[in-house]
Amino acid sequence: MEKKLPKVFANKVDKNAGNNENVFYSDHDNKVYDKIEDKVNSVGAPKKNINQKINDIFNSPNYIYKADVTIKLKNETITKRIVGRNSTHLITMENELIPISDIVDINIK
Repeated sequence: MEKKLPKVFANKVDKNAGNNENVFYSDHDNKVYDKIEDKVNSVGAPKKNINQKINDIFNSPNYIYKADVTIKLKNETITKRIVGRNSTHLITMENELIPISDIVDINIK
């Protein structure tokens, strides 16, 4: 009861198809590639901006009321315990206001 199935025809691919690259970039300038590299980290994942990092800290399962963070400002690096935020500032445990516009990078300790 063996049935022979018909053979499948497949064309040979003898040229390099770069059509997705041509359509997406539409221009092969180095400027386009530089902009894309600026938006991803070394692993290839998109870089997060400061607001996304702050939201991740406040939405993490480890955050209950306060979080110990290392904040890299424009002119110094500080370690603080943050308890909240408003639209323009982070609020620390000591009632200090740290402007979000001055923050270069923020990491949880």
